[in-house]
Amino acid sequence: MYERLEQIAARYEDLGRQLGSDEIVNDHLAYQKLAKQHRDLQPVVNKFREYQQIRTGIADSQAMLNEPDAEIRAMAEEELAQLEERLPKIEEEIKLLLLPKDPNDEKNVIVEIRAGTGGDEASLFAAEMFRMYSRFAEQHRWKVEILSTSESGVGGLKEVIFLVEGERVFSQLKYESGVHRVQRVPATETQGRVHTSAVTVAVLPEAEEVDVKIEAKDLRVDTFCSSGPGGQSVNTTYSAIRITHLPTGTVVSCQDEKSQIKNREKAMRVLRSRLYEVEMEKQHEALAKERKQQVGSGDRSEKIRTYNFPQNRLTDHRIGLTIHQLAETMEGRLQPVIDAVISHFQAERLKSEAVA
Repeated sequence: MYERLEQIAARYEDLGRQLGSDEIVNDHLAYQKLAKQHRDLQPVVNKFREYQQIRTGIADSQAMLNEPDAEIRAMAEEELAQLEERLPKIEEEIKLLLLPKDPNDEKNVIVEIRAGTGGDEASLFAAEMFRMYSRFAEQHRWKVEILSTSESGVGGLKEVIFLVEGERVFSQLKYESGVHRVQRVPATETQGRVHTSAVTVAVLPEAEEVDVKIEAKDLRVDTFCSSGPGGQSVNTTYSAIRITHLPTGTVVSCQDEKSQIKNREKAMRVLRSRLYEVEMEKQHEALAKERKQQVGSGDRSEKIRTYNFPQNRLTDHRIGLTIHQLAETMEGRLQPVIDAVISHFQAERLKSEAVA
């Protein structure tokens, strides 16, 4: 590991020198490419330098243990204990940084939230989930764009599909896929009984055109009149779009926009990302069992989290995490939960790397 870290540090220094050369500075595309490589290596190099400083500090403290002055020896012993406690933590942090990067981590995401079992109560919770993720996106200064919605009669959402654009969005949201269960007393419940409902969440990395090649001959495009709220012009013109990918049978509909062209653009973004996810899952199944270790069988019927309103409790069943700050979480303060889930799966990856 040490040899690999030295190679990375040398590469980092070399990139820094190249970025200072007139030839690269005057070539905008080349500069951007090298600057990204330099930026990506920086966390590893910084942690490696901290590791080297600790190793040097340990050696110096050990040498000071032979000093005749008792006070100096006591100081050396105290410093040595602190450094030796910190060393294994630094080593673990470096191992995490050296894990192969998920190529999708830098991508934007398409999130699909659907009301499951529970009828109207499930649709209301689906709307609250959308609000929670929107608030979380605001905190990160990410942009949220609704691609498709289907409202329920009680003001909830049967389905909402939205795009989240920003820095490393997929790296933060990729473990949110699965069934989210809610337990609470519905407003319509006269007996005060707690009901259980469920919402499914799918988080797809947004696929670029270069990621997924879609042939025009493989698509069937149907137009129809939009239904639901939207005004007279929306409901009387054939602006809604339904695209069927014939080889896979994947169907995507979009009717939120008055423009047929805009609906088609949005539907294609969703279709491209769904096909990309299917292709990625095929690759993961062929290459390793890693994804199954991270997200179970991949079946979205698996319950990943419970939101219990009477007890103000959120439980993530995958990692055994329980917090009693549900109200704050629903306001978008989801970072502590996401950080805990990411840390868990990173630790699982470290274990699988060690076994391999």
